[in-house]
This record gives sequence, structure tokens and C-alpha cells, in this order.
Amino acid sequence: MSAAFYDALETRDPAERERALLQALPGQIAHAQRHAPAFAELLAGVDAASIDSRAALARLPVTRKSELLERQQQQRTINPFGGFSAIGWGAARRVFQSPGTIYEPEGRAPDYWRVARAMHAAGFAAGELIHNSFSYHLTPAGSMMETGAHAIGCTVFPGGVGNTELQLQAIAELRPSGYAGTPSFLKILVDKAAEAGQRLSIQKALVSGEAFPAALRDWLSERGVAGYQAYATADVGLIAYETAAREGLVIDEGVIVEIVRPGSGEPVAVGEVGELVVTTLNPDYPLIRFGTGDLSAMLPGACPTGRSNGRIKGWMGRADQSAKVRGMFVHAKQVAEIARRFPEVLRARLVVEGEMANDRMTLKLEVSTQPEGLADKVAGAIRDVTKLRGEVVLLTPGSLPNDGRVVEDLRKFD
Repeated sequence: MSAAFYDALETRDPAERERALLQALPGQIAHAQRHAPAFAELLAGVDAASIDSRAALARLPVTRKSELLERQQQQRTINPFGGFSAIGWGAARRVFQSPGTIYEPEGRAPDYWRVARAMHAAGFAAGELIHNSFSYHLTPAGSMMETGAHAIGCTVFPGGVGNTELQLQAIAELRPSGYAGTPSFLKILVDKAAEAGQRLSIQKALVSGEAFPAALRDWLSERGVAGYQAYATADVGLIAYETAAREGLVIDEGVIVEIVRPGSGEPVAVGEVGELVVTTLNPDYPLIRFGTGDLSAMLPGACPTGRSNGRIKGWMGRADQSAKVRGMFVHAKQVAEIARRFPEVLRARLVVEGEMANDRMTLKLEVSTQPEGLADKVAGAIRDVTKLRGEVVLLTPGSLPNDGRVVEDLRKFD
């Protein structure tokens, strides 16, 4: 395999990859049912052997971060992982804490978070020194990058966060060629170095943890740093990564990614914006249809670099949408429930307008047909599901923006 790719998995025939993922899926679901009590409950009655297609997978419930947090809080004293982990103390090498508070295990597999693939795509190579400015305490980001760097034969300087002057001193004296951390902190390092008349040795960077706009990417490039982004979460690890093509993010080989309509588990068409849902093949933390809460969209075609896996556009906002209307919260899942009741509905968007104490709700629906009385029936469903009154507007297909927005709050409170 050419050094252009991390391994042969990246250039597999797409049909071969799909077969391999779907062959592994039933075993992973059975494993989760046996060893992760939360999934034994959530997937009770599910025949794991029958989940051998994407259509079958789409029938399983989506587990969102809010549910993971709730179960962890309920079981904190008896099961700190809320029953989602298949390993415990001893088998887990580390345990991390993310805001919420949510605890995540780190197993003992090399490159547990699968970040090496993203580092290779960013140009990192064996024998290089990598300056890691992700946090080494509480959250797993520092360990994610370090274990990925070790897997490709790099040495790591554990810079962590803060102490900018000390980090710049280490960069000046050790002369690392690569950087791992947030793009904003990398910009701070470049700016501070320029102020001090120091030219950084860093030539490549793998950034994550926040948005990486093209303007900042170009700004870094003008200063000799080629920055690439990795999309990863503390629960799943690497989900997708950027390549030299700069055309979206290629999906990692160890996960199954779906894009679903926010508030539901229904997959959307290629190109449509929705919530990114991921199923991991990690046996230690076997998350099945985990809702990341992030918006993205699948891109058509393959990466020009020759990597044959699917691609996503990248992070496009948050999917966990809600608005408080006349003292009551309305959530995206309620909009999805209303839409589910009417087969004519293709897409839905709840728009909240008005001034303080004078809220107006309008449910805009793209519909395939407009049978007589449909709007009145939908209005009744709005009252039934939300306990609020709302207007209904029926639209032709393609009328609503493709931005993943299901609840849009247009009110101004200033």
C-alpha cells in the first residue's frame, strides 16, 4: 500500500466495505446486548442477527447524549458509565470526564480512539515530534491525539492547555514539525511567536474541538502551516477526517455513519442536512446509533485522493433544537412526531415569531400532496403533541432551506 494511505482499508471497493461493516454489525449489537446493560434494555427483543442492513439499523432507537447523561446520573454510584460500557475498572486503562458530567472509558487497544488515520492524512509520519496542545486532564482529547501519534511512530510533547510562553519555549528548543490541538490556540502560538520574532518549526497540524473556517486555514497556510481537521467526539473517537483534497471529511473505517432528520431516527437523502448518528464497532464502548447532536450532510461521490469511504460536509451546527413558547418548551422530536402522523409530509419546520408574551407558531410543511382538510388535521396534531396552538402552511417539495433546522426561533428579546 502506498504511503499516501494509512492502510488498505481506505481504498477498498465501497461494496466490499459495506459488506464488511454490515457483517460486523450483528455481532456488535449482540455484544452490546450481552455486556452493556443499557443496550440490553434499549434493544430488548431485538434479534441482533437480523440487523444486517442499513434499513434494519435505521429501525433501532437513536440514543442521544442527553439519555446517556441521564442514565449515568441515575446509576452514578453503581455504574458510572450508565450501563453503556462493556468494560469497567481494570479493563479500562483510563476514565475521562466531559462536561455534563459524562464519564467515558478508554480501553487498552492501541490507538483506541482511531486518530492515527487522521494524522496520517494530515501528513504526520514516523520519526517526527508532535506538539500536543490538547488537554491531558479530565477530557480525553490529549490522549486521543497522543495515542494516534504513537501508533504512527511519532514522539509527543505533552504541552496541554495554557502556559503559552512555556509552550513557545519548548517549540523553539525542540523544533516539532507537527501540532495537535485547537485551531484557535495554534493561531495564538503563531501570533505570539511572530511578536517575539520567532519562526515556528511547525509545518503541519491536526486540529479539532472547534470550527476550522477556511479563512483561518488559509491564514495558517500563508504562514507555512498546513492545517487539517478531525471530527471526533469524547464518546466515539474519530468519526471523519480531512484530506489533501479539501473536499469534506472522509468517514473513518471503524464506524457506521447515518444522517437523520433532527428529532427522529429517519435517515435523510444524500446532500440533505440532518443529525449525524454513529454506530461504533468498538467492543469496549459499543455505542449503537449514538446521536451526536451535530448537524452535517453526506457528500456524493468519493474523495479525489482515492479514499473510497463516504464523506460528510463537516460540522454544520447543532441538531438539539428547541424553543420556549408561551411558557412551554417545544422540541425537534415533537415536530418529528407530528410529521410522522401524516404520510404526505416530506419535511417540517416549526417557526416561532412575535414579541415577548405574543408568540406565534407556524408549522411549515413540504408535502407530496395536499388532500382536503390536511392543514386542519395537522393543526390538531400540533395541539395534541405540544399542547399549544399553531398555524399550518403547506408547501411544495424543496421549498424549505436545506440547513437541518427543524425549530427556528425568529423572536427578538432585546
